[in-house]
Amino acid sequence: MRVPAAKVALSTASVYPETTATAFEIAGRLGYDGVEVMVWTDPVSQDIDALRGLSDFHEVPILAVHAPCLLITQRVWSSDPWTKLQRARAAAEKLGASTVVVHPPFRWQRQYARDFVSGIWRMAEETDVRFAVENMYPWRYRDREMLAYAPDWDVTKDDYRHFTVDLSHTATARTDTLAMVDRMGERLGHVHLADGKGSAKDEHLVPGRGDQPCAELLRGLRGSGFDGHVVVEVNTRRAMSVAEREADLAEALAFARHHLAPPGTVPAPAAAPPARAQEPAQARRIRRPGRGGRPGRAGGAA
Repeated sequence: MRVPAAKVALSTASVYPETTATAFEIAGRLGYDGVEVMVWTDPVSQDIDALRGLSDFHEVPILAVHAPCLLITQRVWSSDPWTKLQRARAAAEKLGASTVVVHPPFRWQRQYARDFVSGIWRMAEETDVRFAVENMYPWRYRDREMLAYAPDWDVTKDDYRHFTVDLSHTATARTDTLAMVDRMGERLGHVHLADGKGSAKDEHLVPGRGDQPCAELLRGLRGSGFDGHVVVEVNTRRAMSVAEREADLAEALAFARHHLAPPGTVPAPAAAPPARAQEPAQARRIRRPGRGGRPGRAGGAA
């Protein structure tokens, strides 16, 4: 049995309103290859020692760090956006993650936006960690559209070393996903796997439940030389039970592995759920954040 080259990770944002610690537990139980840590208001997500403890305890590696660049994380780690990226890079280096995911600046962050492209290049040249800049979308309300990101929500209009493509964001932007991926070319370094139906809301549906070419994109990655990670970043906050949430996340993992697997091979199945164990004490002490915000639409997209 051959295993797909691209590892499939779980974004910790996918378990909201549960916590970062819960994401590690679920990722390990379902057999994900790792996690992407969304750094946000959950104190555990900001604590390198707690994250390392969770990774070691659940035997789930941290493959990527999502910098705190949502509206609800404007003061996480620092109010200075460059300091946030420096801390995200340091966290990635210490945790063994290969990628830092970053959004383009909000338009009102004028100086940051002005220097963003050259600054990302400069930081990328100082580390082996990839800074993968993520595609966004226009904000819409009824018949009005607001361009909230600068230099542009379509990150392929600027010159970056690495890109993240997010398929919920392409749905919300109502753009041609595969054309965007073609423009990214060999600089595509990271995938946020989700789905959408073109709503003004950033939906982050389980792949296969919207109209995005999720399967086509994954099949295109195999044999393409893609050496990044595929990260399941879906919205499960309406799940009525733990079992329903885990069923959605297991479905997303199976979808990814099925379409990444070479033709004629059987993808690795999800692991059988083991008995629950007690997580590291440090993570338990700072486990549950306030419920005032979520890493999604209200926070400026994930």
